[in-house]
Amino acid sequence: MSFLHRQSFFVALLLALVIYIVPLASAAESKCAGESQFSCPNCGGISVSDCMDCDGYLFTDYNYGLCYNRKLFNTNAENGNSDNHYPFLWTDIVGTIVWFLTAGIATACGVGGGGIYVPMGILLLRFPPKPSSGLSQASIFGASLGGILVNIRKRHPDEHIRDTKGTPSEEHPGKMIAYEKGKGPMEIEDDREKYLDGGDGKRKFYTRPVIDYNMALFLAPMEMAGAVLGVIIQRVFPNWLFLCFAAVVLGFTAFKTFKKFFVAYAKDKAAKEERIELTKRESRRVLESQKKKESDANGEGAASDAVDDVEGNANTKEEKEEEDDPKQLEQRRKFLEEDSRQYPFEKISYLILLWIGLTIITFLKGGKGVDSVIGITCQDAGFYVLVAAQFLWTLGFAAVFGYKNVKGVNERVAVNYPFNETDVMWDFKKLQFYSFFTFVAGIVAGLIGIGGGMVLGPLMIVMGVNPRVSTATTATMILLTSSSVAVMFVMSGLVPWQYAVYFFFVCLLGAYIGKTRIDAYVKKTGMGSILVGILATIIALATIGCIIILFLNLAKVDWCVDGFKAFCTVSSEENACPTRLLSLSAEEIFPY
Repeated sequence: MSFLHRQSFFVALLLALVIYIVPLASAAESKCAGESQFSCPNCGGISVSDCMDCDGYLFTDYNYGLCYNRKLFNTNAENGNSDNHYPFLWTDIVGTIVWFLTAGIATACGVGGGGIYVPMGILLLRFPPKPSSGLSQASIFGASLGGILVNIRKRHPDEHIRDTKGTPSEEHPGKMIAYEKGKGPMEIEDDREKYLDGGDGKRKFYTRPVIDYNMALFLAPMEMAGAVLGVIIQRVFPNWLFLCFAAVVLGFTAFKTFKKFFVAYAKDKAAKEERIELTKRESRRVLESQKKKESDANGEGAASDAVDDVEGNANTKEEKEEEDDPKQLEQRRKFLEEDSRQYPFEKISYLILLWIGLTIITFLKGGKGVDSVIGITCQDAGFYVLVAAQFLWTLGFAAVFGYKNVKGVNERVAVNYPFNETDVMWDFKKLQFYSFFTFVAGIVAGLIGIGGGMVLGPLMIVMGVNPRVSTATTATMILLTSSSVAVMFVMSGLVPWQYAVYFFFVCLLGAYIGKTRIDAYVKKTGMGSILVGILATIIALATIGCIIILFLNLAKVDWCVDGFKAFCTVSSEENACPTRLLSLSAEEIFPY
């Protein structure tokens, strides 16, 4: 089955499920809504079926039948008070430790950690699903920012890229076999010296930033477009349904990532054993060479061999230089210099411009719980114009930089650019493949509060991208997505701002310290597959967490499945809290 056919099948299956589920869920909506009623202190004690409708009092006390406000490190235990009889001191302290450790491990693997933050927010911190999703985005924002502070200074794992044409790879068409593949440390050192001594005297080694900015400029807007759609879908999805969706997506991703981990681990282990064997072989060769020199009384044989070697090397170099077109070499060096810039300011500026544009449109449009700065609602035509503008802005960005990536690869292929074996050779087929799955990752990010890296990270690894490059690049993209969504959640009042700010800084610090330590270990051991294994474990734990939360939530409401919510709801003047308060007596306003 071709990729296009698989896409069509996936979309058709999704539509069929929606068509089947919507009537069933909608039929149960009135039944579920009528069984649970909670007092909303902010609105004078009026009853609501969902505390998410009680502005500022989003947390539900099923025992007292009321909505309450959550306070960070609250130590009071005064019964009957909607603000004070909820002590969460130790819960918040344990949460701090869990969030700190998760941020370091998740960021090192190139994921935001939302697959852990969302379940733990519900199970440990006792947040409702949607506020937990918002807290997750604030945490991901902090963790990804901490990761960026580390990644932006780091170089690509291949720090000795050469300006020669190299040997084409049969396994990866268009790419070059690594010069140092299958060589011991001393052989590598000798080979590097020969390279620098040869050529036209202008040779040097090149490298790149560990963040692939070209990839980020194409994939980030695709992910942000998906996040926009995910947030729209979340307006109508009941909690149980998006938990089901999260469990299915994360479960499948965990399975695929574990498969990739076992393959990558076997390769890393074989490579490590090969390096040990090469070192032993090299040591034996050095000892034999020393013995030969000692046994050669006059040294003529060694001198003759050395002269022959020098002449042979010179002839080989001359032949290679004759084969290399000087114009191609000059252009190749220009590309290598361009790609080696640690801080490509124009590319970083484009990413910032993308974020600013989407954020401005988002605040003009407004969202669930947050008013538009220009006063429009979902009942106005302007609202839907701005929704369309969000997609045009992000998808337009992706189209422009997707084309630039393909053009850039073609220009480099024309001059025999030394592509690394883990580089993405952009063409229109790869653009289609990456854009589809990145868009889906964005939908998941906006819908269930994860950073998208749990889908993107495994995708890049399956496509052969170097694990260190994929983790750094996805972390950059997650920063853009999570920051805008986190701001919207906090501004909407769906997340207590104290918790959002506090866990933002906890995750920033945890990511910075944890990623620094883990990256150093991976560089020292050369076992990049460890990152893949940790990533798979995190995703599997997130899947289990989603399933546990789903069953716990359904058990709380006697397994009553509520239906889809209205997409556009605007409170009338009569139903607003200030108006309702005027019609209530003092006893009704202060029931406790």
